[in-house]
Amino acid sequence: MTAMIDRLATRRSVKPDRLAEPAPTGAELDRILTVAARVPDHKKLVPWRFIVFEDEARAAAGEVFAEACAAEEKEPPSAFRLETERNRFQRAPLVVAVVSRVTPRPGAPEWEQILSAGAACFNLCLAANALGYGTSWLTEWIAYSPIVRARFGLAENERIAGFVHIGTPKEKPEERDRPSLDTVVTRWEK
Repeated sequence: MTAMIDRLATRRSVKPDRLAEPAPTGAELDRILTVAARVPDHKKLVPWRFIVFEDEARAAAGEVFAEACAAEEKEPPSAFRLETERNRFQRAPLVVAVVSRVTPRPGAPEWEQILSAGAACFNLCLAANALGYGTSWLTEWIAYSPIVRARFGLAENERIAGFVHIGTPKEKPEERDRPSLDTVVTRWEK
């Protein structure tokens, strides 16, 4: 138990461009996704799903991002910006999109379903971290792009909860400031 709480107490995101090969594959990736799916899920609606981007699929996704950028920006994007979008998923060797799916159901409020998708994102990070991989949970503009949503096959009741970038950290990430408990904890008294 102490090892688990120590890992949680020192968990840190790793910027995508600080993640390198190897990334989990095969049975290891399946194990991570299985753990990611073990989250609170009121009414067993499974209000999330995963899209895995590995190998050449990352470059293909980058073409979608460049296309969306060119179509959706008010001003024509520079060649540098388009190249940045093409390489967005090349920063890490593996990216998993967590798609939040809301199904109207009495007794299962929309908010609970969205929170379940968020829990799936974080469980995905924790499972990969437990196996020694670094992770970064991001959304960025691409999560909100109508073109990206359409090209990734999202339904009307779906949206991207996050893109989890996974790989081997090139270096240990620096610690960052955390809130002190006295600024985030109150005790209710009647």
